Amino acid sequence: MRTRQVVSISLGSSGRNAGGLLDLGGEKIELSRIGTDGDRKKAASLFSFYDGKVDAMGLGGTDLYLFAGQRRYVFKESEKIIAGAKNTPVLDGSGLKNTLEKLAVRYLAEKGIIDFAGKKALMVCAVDRPGMAGALSLAGCSMVIGDLIFGLGIDYPIRSLGLLEKLARIAVPVVTRLPIDWMYPTGSSQGKKVTGREKYFLDSDIIAGDFHFIRRFMPDKMEGKTVITNTVTQKDRQMLKEAGVKLLVTTTPKIGGRSYGTNVMEAALVAATGAKKALDAAEYERLIGSYGLVPDIEDL
Repeated sequence: MRTRQVVSISLGSSGRNAGGLLDLGGEKIELSRIGTDGDRKKAASLFSFYDGKVDAMGLGGTDLYLFAGQRRYVFKESEKIIAGAKNTPVLDGSGLKNTLEKLAVRYLAEKGIIDFAGKKALMVCAVDRPGMAGALSLAGCSMVIGDLIFGLGIDYPIRSLGLLEKLARIAVPVVTRLPIDWMYPTGSSQGKKVTGREKYFLDSDIIAGDFHFIRRFMPDKMEGKTVITNTVTQKDRQMLKEAGVKLLVTTTPKIGGRSYGTNVMEAALVAATGAKKALDAAEYERLIGSYGLVPDIEDL
């Protein structure tokens, strides 16, 4: 049985490049993450180069889709970056953000690992992770949603998914036509700390969502906090430990000492099935159960 190959091409830092081997029900998947340090042209050329040569590709360091309620909008700049991939499926992780991450929160609650009821949860960005945001709210968390705060630099906390949906219907069609950097840190900017928003972390029991947002805006100390995220390297884990984080949950499994982005894991699932396009939510949930994919939990 041949080893299937997955390449994730990211606008993020090349310093976070990694590779590993994943076993999904006997299917061997070789994973490779290539960062382009924000270079769009390089990323586009890599999608063209690997097209037809690997089983699936991931788009990292940006989103292809953002959500406003049930509507899905395409990031125009991201769409251009992957245009050279004509034969190999490209996954941005949105399929798992709406399934795996929702199931991860449910797993944590059902197993008694985290009692979400009444906890204050900061969801750093929800338009790209509606599954996780919805699951946290359903589990009983008091929500602060940071899409405006961390994505657009507007110091206004959203406290309900209903309000988020109303605002998203206005903002998302516009944001997805703007350069990616307006909302999401790429390249070297991912490593730059931004101060002035620490109060939202300190006032919350649970910090959830995209790790690049968390790392960029978090205070130096987060004593006793729970972090639910992914794409965490060993260096990131040490940083969170030194900050005093108590519990770290990554929604994707740890491979070779680090967790990979949802785009990588979604591409791995698609590659394992031999599919040539993204799967539907029901199929992702079936595969997640079949392969026994559960969150990685670490008491720091």
